[in-house]
Amino acid sequence: MARVAKNLKVTGRVQGVGFRYFTRKQAISLDITGWVRNMPDGSVEVYICGEEDNIETMEQRLWNGPRGAYVIEIIELETSNDGVQYTDFSVIR
Repeated sequence: MARVAKNLKVTGRVQGVGFRYFTRKQAISLDITGWVRNMPDGSVEVYICGEEDNIETMEQRLWNGPRGAYVIEIIELETSNDGVQYTDFSVIR
């Protein structure tokens, strides 16, 4: 199966609740590479690359988030398909 990449913007109560570290843990468990970072507008941006089924599972887990998070919306941003270059999943500060 081909690897796919998605760039997502997650809005809601997603900062100050451990969302980035939750995202990293989920990504590692699904063999997904990429990164996650907090954005100045209070959202979290996530770049994920992996098998299509795992990417779909990851998106569902992002909707749930960690305890204390409340996700309002997940927006798919424009993505170039260069995600195969990542070898791990990073939390960007």
